[in-house]
Amino acid sequence: MSRNRNHSAPDPARDPRITTAESADGTALHIEIHGPGDAPALVLSHGWTCSTRFWDAQIRALSADFRVVVYDQRGHGRTPMGRVSTGVLADDLEAVLRTVLAPGEQAVVAGHSMGAMTIVAAAGRPALIEHAAALLLCSTAASHLVEECTVLPGRRGGPRTRATRAVLRSPLPLGPVTPLGLPVLRRVALSPAATRAQVAACARIVHACPRIPRAAWAQVLETLDLTESVRVLDLPAVVLVGSADRLTPPVHSHRLAANLPDCRGLVVLDGAGHMTPVERPDDVTAQLRSLVAQFLGPGHPESPAPAATLRREEAPVGDAGEKESTA
Repeated sequence: MSRNRNHSAPDPARDPRITTAESADGTALHIEIHGPGDAPALVLSHGWTCSTRFWDAQIRALSADFRVVVYDQRGHGRTPMGRVSTGVLADDLEAVLRTVLAPGEQAVVAGHSMGAMTIVAAAGRPALIEHAAALLLCSTAASHLVEECTVLPGRRGGPRTRATRAVLRSPLPLGPVTPLGLPVLRRVALSPAATRAQVAACARIVHACPRIPRAAWAQVLETLDLTESVRVLDLPAVVLVGSADRLTPPVHSHRLAANLPDCRGLVVLDGAGHMTPVERPDDVTAQLRSLVAQFLGPGHPESPAPAATLRREEAPVGDAGEKESTA
């Protein structure tokens, strides 16, 4: 199996075009646009406790060929807090799409964890219908987040669920990144296969998230139920998950793939943890390139995906009979 390489220059933090989108409640959402202004567009939505920097590997790999749009979710990075709810997340995504895309222009829209939940929450929204050509839903879930989480040992339900809920809700500051904290983050959000550099990069991003937004969004996520939204998300979608994901274990992705109206495949990255765009950047990037090639028209030939991503094993997924790919 091919290993994901660490991309070098250009630095994603350098020279993006900066703009803001005003959400329905007036919150100003920080947006970065990388790459040629007339290129096919990708809009990437990060997850809980992260920021635009979460997508650095994809920006490096894709911004020479595509217009890569990333934005800070409210309470994260350079976007102020405002109200919190799944409906507000959908409002924010609509505002971003309308700001960065011309009327009728389409993009591949991708999200990781809470960022993918944002896309699901926007199911049926006019801006998503108008602007989303296809979706990539990475390492995510639609419901039962706390019950299915396997970060803490023990059986599903009972003490494990109560302890998980208490940890997620905690408003205690994470403090500075320390060598002692890195193994904890590796267990929670990555995997034994992740490199030290990948763990350290995730630690810098997660520890930069203020404690109040972290706790507020955790309370939203612990009661998350987007089951009905999944059933009306009638857009071409690929679901991707790491087989070693403890925060949103693969059971969630199997459910999504079985219930999405137009699921084009379930990709399971063997051995990867929750932070798939960081831990397996080449595989995630390959899926994005493939979706652009398929859904954003001719003239943009698909780049070869890593051999691991191209190796497919057919298997039924749930009642919908979708196909699973392992990498």
